[in-house]
Amino acid sequence: MLKAILWSQWKPTRGLVLITSIIAFALPVSSLTITSTLRAQEVTRVMQSYGALYPMLAALTGLLIAMAAWAPDHAGRHTYALSLPVTRSQYAGMRFIAGSAFIGVTAAALLVGTLIVAVAGAIPDGLHVYPVALTFRFALAAMVAYAIFFAISSSTSQTAGVILGVMASILLAQFVLAMMEVDFNLIEKVGEFLAYRPGLFSVFAGRWMLIDA
Repeated sequence: MLKAILWSQWKPTRGLVLITSIIAFALPVSSLTITSTLRAQEVTRVMQSYGALYPMLAALTGLLIAMAAWAPDHAGRHTYALSLPVTRSQYAGMRFIAGSAFIGVTAAALLVGTLIVAVAGAIPDGLHVYPVALTFRFALAAMVAYAIFFAISSSTSQTAGVILGVMASILLAQFVLAMMEVDFNLIEKVGEFLAYRPGLFSVFAGRWMLIDA
């Protein structure tokens, strides 16, 4: 049954996974093309700018895959789930596991891109590349976002739309602040408001650095 659910989710998810995987691969590779001729201090500054994009992509990946996970049920008014000889919790668990597998595809694409940066040999002396650490943090953040959005998407479409809109606005505001080099971590402040630090959202805060000292 899990195989059937995995296949049913693959159809609405494959295009989204392709897009997020291409972006995940391109982010570290594009940062390498920019930093290949820079000095160590300038490389660190560029990596800080790129660091704002990784948690955004992780949240977006979790959001898209979670919404796609429930797309077949919403389209069929949940008649498919009612026809199966399993409980609602068992069915939701299999949906969750199936969607989790697709996050691994995007994380693998990011790992390939970061490994290319690591083996390129264009990093200034005194700096190091952290491909595995960045990929692991990305996968963890994507899973946190996926779990939250998965629970939200299982509710009514109107409720999910309101909550997702608020969260998307917060992520967009954080991106704008990072691009303007404003030293204010909005995601961290919201995370501290929702849960004491270290909390559920703390994985999105802090420095996301592929190349650092």
